Amino acid sequence: MNKIYNLLVIDFIMKQFRFYFLWLVSVCVIMFILQQIIPGFTELFVLNKNVWSGEIWRFISSIFLHGGVGHLLYNMFALGLFGFILEKLIGGKKFLLVFFASGIIANMISVQFYSSSLGASGAIMGIIGVLAIIKPMMMVWAFGVIMPMFIAAILWVIGDVIGIFIPDGVGNIAHLSGVGVGVVMGIFLRGKKIKKRKKIEIPEDYMRSWEDRFMKPK
Repeated sequence: MNKIYNLLVIDFIMKQFRFYFLWLVSVCVIMFILQQIIPGFTELFVLNKNVWSGEIWRFISSIFLHGGVGHLLYNMFALGLFGFILEKLIGGKKFLLVFFASGIIANMISVQFYSSSLGASGAIMGIIGVLAIIKPMMMVWAFGVIMPMFIAAILWVIGDVIGIFIPDGVGNIAHLSGVGVGVVMGIFLRGKKIKKRKKIEIPEDYMRSWEDRFMKPK
């Protein structure tokens, strides 16, 4: 009985890991553990000016690093929640494209303004940007209340704009860059979705019946 139960648990876990967002969360957690136990690990993968000396992996590797337990938990909660919703809506491959495009472009912009930075926030804000466009009225819990997705996204953007003028140690420019990429990708994805919905498919048997009735010569 215990063997059957264990097999069912393992099978359930493996089925859940078909979602890419869970793999991304796992990589972030593993990387954070390595940050704590390996001296110099963070410095090797953090985003800094060394990218201009050929260390371009930092544009990607820094996405999976975090500055503390609070930073990690906050980002993983957001990635788990919004990542799950978006991946279910657009599929795994498009979800990964949104995540990495938002994260990398946000890093390419933020490295112009910060001496060093790390975290998945830019990529997560990209996910939020896409959701704000393709599911604007989806209700989410944010700032202690339930509100539409697009309102929550606007408030987060306003917070980051304020953070630029009143520095708080957060990479606000990376956040804004990520959400900007997400909005652009969301518009593209929403356009494709609407176009697909407008396509009318006529059953083949109906067409043949119509041809038999009206197209045959009298």
